[in-house]
Amino acid sequence: MGPLTPEQRRRRWLALAVVALAYILSFFQRFAPAGIAQDLAAAFQTSAASLGVLAATYFYIYTVMQIPTGILADTLGPRRILALGALVGGVGSLLFGFAPSLEFALAGRTLVGLGVSVTFIAMLKLVAVWFEENRFATIVGICMLVGNLGSVLAGAPLSAMAQATGWRGVFIGVGAVSLVLGALCWLIVRDAPTASGEASRPRFDRTVVLSSLLAVIRNRATWPAALVNTGMSGAFFTFAGLWATPYLMQVHGMARATAANHLSLWFGGFAVGCLFIGGLSDRLGRRKPVMIAVSHVYVAIWLILLSCVAMPLSLSYLLFALLGLSTAGFSLTWACAKEVNPPLLSGMSTSVANMGGFLCAAIMQPVVGWIMDLGWHGEMVAGARVYDVATWQNGVLAVTLCATLGAAARWRIRETRCRNIWQAA
Repeated sequence: MGPLTPEQRRRRWLALAVVALAYILSFFQRFAPAGIAQDLAAAFQTSAASLGVLAATYFYIYTVMQIPTGILADTLGPRRILALGALVGGVGSLLFGFAPSLEFALAGRTLVGLGVSVTFIAMLKLVAVWFEENRFATIVGICMLVGNLGSVLAGAPLSAMAQATGWRGVFIGVGAVSLVLGALCWLIVRDAPTASGEASRPRFDRTVVLSSLLAVIRNRATWPAALVNTGMSGAFFTFAGLWATPYLMQVHGMARATAANHLSLWFGGFAVGCLFIGGLSDRLGRRKPVMIAVSHVYVAIWLILLSCVAMPLSLSYLLFALLGLSTAGFSLTWACAKEVNPPLLSGMSTSVANMGGFLCAAIMQPVVGWIMDLGWHGEMVAGARVYDVATWQNGVLAVTLCATLGAAARWRIRETRCRNIWQAA
């Protein structure tokens, strides 16, 4: 990219700020069921498997939309899809908040997943177009840090608000904010610094789009990054998105507020970790060593969670903070996928790498619930099912295997030294 004028520099940060706010809502919606899992189970009188389906509905549609979003970001541009996505997500959140039954809640979550599914890939596209290549991981880390405020809000703050005012009012308010952000995206965001830059994107032509997508998919260097994302973020979304709070309450006997604080620490550590790991990778000029080191720490912590060993509260807090930091290791997968594919296809390449984690969560959230329902002995508290330690270990084992898959795939990542290494055949 050429040098930007002061006005263009101001505009790129303003646009990124608006998109980052939309990303905060995306993260909040992704992890909100974990903070109110007990409330949802009681409100809809549902089993663990059905609750898993309700939470995973977001991930089903999010997964399906990743590649289409990458195509739309490269062809139509991020501005249009961000505005439309915020509108659809806002309507979905309103429907979820007013839902009289599980069926309406499922429909609301589906619309939420559809709406917010475009936010992250569109944001990556904006960063790739508006910022220098050697700052990509750092800028994405900053966006992740800001966006993760939404996941932090989905922990202890959401739990407290749900108990004080009811969970329905929270989602109705979030829906209204989403509609406002959609209007701001349309007014402020621009697809490229210049009109010529907008005109250079690929045409929305079926043949062109298909050949471009196939070029990304057929590139063997794309898939290690996708597998790392599948394993590490899949484990994160599966557990933090629904099961973490009930696990801490039922296995370790924590009060709801204490369990929610652990969840917020996990999210906060993840936010800080994305900024730190992205910046460290850019400064070192290396991707692979950083990813390998962090992913193995991540697996080690999952093995501790699998053991269900009792520990002092201070050590438990420290463990979840470290878990958040190590979870952030998968944030480099987007840079790795982008840097081994054509620059004009940055939307498609990052979307292919990004979809695995959501597909994994969409599958694993109901699977974990099904595994735990197999070991349920009929005990209930306040309308929600209670599971013993052995049953929880069976569920956590499935998630730990996902994390291990991600760590193993790290070894196949191609080192790019923080620059695009794609060459036309």
